[in-house]
Amino acid sequence: MINENVMFRNYILIVLFFISPIAFAQSNLSYVDPTIGGVGLILEPTRPTVQLPNCMLRCYPMKKDQLDDQIRYFPLNVASHRIANVFRFLPVSGHTGLWDKTFIIESEQTTPYYYQAISEMKNDRIEFTASERSAIFQVTFSEKQLNYFRIGIHNQEGEVQVNNKVITGIDHFNGMKAYFYAETDAEVTDVQYRNNNKQQVLLQLSDKWKTVRFKYGISYISVEQAKQNLYNEIPGWDFDAVKKAGYKAWDKVMSQIKVEGGTQAQKRVFYTSLYRCYERMVDINEYGRYYSAFDHKIHRSDKPFYVDNWLWDTYRALEPLFMILNPEKAQEQIRSYITMYEQGGWMPSFAVVFGDWPAMTGNNAAIWMTDAWAKGLRDFDFNKAYEGIKKGSLEATLLPWNNGPATSLDSFYNEKGYMPGLWPGEEETVKEVDADWEKRQSVSVTIDNSYSDWCIAQMADFAGYKKDRELFLNRSLNYRNVFRVDKGFVWPKDKNGEWIEPYDPRFAGRECFTENNAYTFNWAAKHDLQGLFNLMGGKKQAEAKLDQLFREDLGLPKFRFWYIQPDASGLVGQFAMGNEPGLHIPYLYNYLGAPWKTQKRIRMLLDTWFTDNLFGMPGDEDGGGMSSFVVFSMMGFFPVTPGIPIYNIGSPVFSKITIELPNGKQFMIHAPNNSDQNKYIQSASLNGKNLNKPWFTHQDLANGGALELQMGDKPDLIWGSKETDAPPSYNDYKSITK
Repeated sequence: MINENVMFRNYILIVLFFISPIAFAQSNLSYVDPTIGGVGLILEPTRPTVQLPNCMLRCYPMKKDQLDDQIRYFPLNVASHRIANVFRFLPVSGHTGLWDKTFIIESEQTTPYYYQAISEMKNDRIEFTASERSAIFQVTFSEKQLNYFRIGIHNQEGEVQVNNKVITGIDHFNGMKAYFYAETDAEVTDVQYRNNNKQQVLLQLSDKWKTVRFKYGISYISVEQAKQNLYNEIPGWDFDAVKKAGYKAWDKVMSQIKVEGGTQAQKRVFYTSLYRCYERMVDINEYGRYYSAFDHKIHRSDKPFYVDNWLWDTYRALEPLFMILNPEKAQEQIRSYITMYEQGGWMPSFAVVFGDWPAMTGNNAAIWMTDAWAKGLRDFDFNKAYEGIKKGSLEATLLPWNNGPATSLDSFYNEKGYMPGLWPGEEETVKEVDADWEKRQSVSVTIDNSYSDWCIAQMADFAGYKKDRELFLNRSLNYRNVFRVDKGFVWPKDKNGEWIEPYDPRFAGRECFTENNAYTFNWAAKHDLQGLFNLMGGKKQAEAKLDQLFREDLGLPKFRFWYIQPDASGLVGQFAMGNEPGLHIPYLYNYLGAPWKTQKRIRMLLDTWFTDNLFGMPGDEDGGGMSSFVVFSMMGFFPVTPGIPIYNIGSPVFSKITIELPNGKQFMIHAPNNSDQNKYIQSASLNGKNLNKPWFTHQDLANGGALELQMGDKPDLIWGSKETDAPPSYNDYKSITK
């Protein structure tokens, strides 16, 4: 006789499967929690962005942070990560204060493809889901009277128009325009404009409707194109169909990496980090046309046009991650950059939707494109790419937060091989320098451009440009001009070649460095690590200095230190986990004959700073810049020097990681006895062959295979410790690309 309880249980499972396939399906997507890191430790919190992977329309509830229980509005689109939003939307109810009313949250549900908030007291519900260039809100009001949609522009200029159930708008921002076309399925009984202008409007909704919908398309071309975008993607009113499509899109990318072992918390951190890696870049091609802010024209193209990238943050790990997971998309993004160069005359620094936002330092497009070329990703115009990155080095200004032609300081750099600094109290005389905040960042500018020039030398070598190769190899050693051997630190020099005093490596700010201090930038010459170690007195001395980095006292109370260095968060000694220039540093022990220390540090840093709660991000996440470090490091490897196609081995947190490669092959990392205690590698093999070195090549990965790691609870001082085991650097790198 069949057990009745078993029959009942199976019946319930079948019913659940058909009623709620999204809730029932087993997926890595279930581990994603967009609220992780939603309270910034010092600077910016993460945001629970709803979008499709790398797609144009992005949205999240506008709150101070994840502890805030008030939604002020929803931007109809995040035009550029953290720096540009367009339009505002919020359902409101009541008799008074409607123009400034907020939505008070009782509970939320957050996923990459769907957001829901239920209000305090009244239990109104807002739901949101998105397609590529369009989205839909579904609002359920608890009372059938005095309910409104409040809609407005986000920026200073623009307007909203209402024609019964059709709402359109234009929002001017950063020298360009955004447009929306929207419809509601509810009857609109009254329209009120604030202060008799058309920048904010209240749409009173008929009390016949309890659940109402608002769907819209976004465009950078026209209102008519926004309408077409909407009709192409959400022609009807089926909210659940859009939600289901979003689920499928995210499930696909989350399924590309499978992990086994580890804890639930570690899986939540890993897959949430992977989700954040897909926020940028975004394709703004609108069904065969796109607007480019690089020449202010509308172009016809059947190819994607990707924007919104902060290369200083993302060249280190996010771009290398996409070269593994989606090399075709990585090349499409590079092709977009080259197109921007052709349209605007300069290779972009930060290619955001409104043009080149010349943030930070370094010719980082050179690093990105060299890394792709070295890894065999060559489906882009080499000659144009090389022309653009060479021009960026020799003809563009190197000054922080600047673009355009070279200045007098760049002429000095080209002649002397370093950016001159100013003495304490010395007045800035070069008008192009942002003297109030960003300043010269003289040491960082010198080191960062040394690295990008080394990358240009590699591109010149690939092309057989011998004179260029020698020129840029010589320039790549400029970092040595700001390393003070007698002090063992990078150090600012004045225009006469004198070391600037007084100077403390802990406290020098943007006069000398980019968002960090000398303790971080001591290790920034990633292209010539052996040369750097020699300046420090050799590998033993460099290892001792690296040890001390994690132990060094701040020299000030934290709040005073952060007043000088607000980006230096996630501190362990003077090491700053919360800012991108430190991402590669824990892996440098692999170059110093002590890979067990890399394994120790990586595990400690992941366990300490990347947790599955609101405080689980140690610094600005930067749209994948920090999260990609987590994805790589939790898998057990990391690209220390983009441009050299190798990966340094760390210590995976999972017992098995399987990467489904686009070529149909798999790359697997297997560490069967891995645990919190067993974090040290005892031996390794790659595709069944003994591996004694703490690195492998990109080709090893792209070909598919298996990396086997035997783990233990005590350091193995022999594995990977020989001089010949160290990863290649500088000219050694050619031996792995032949």
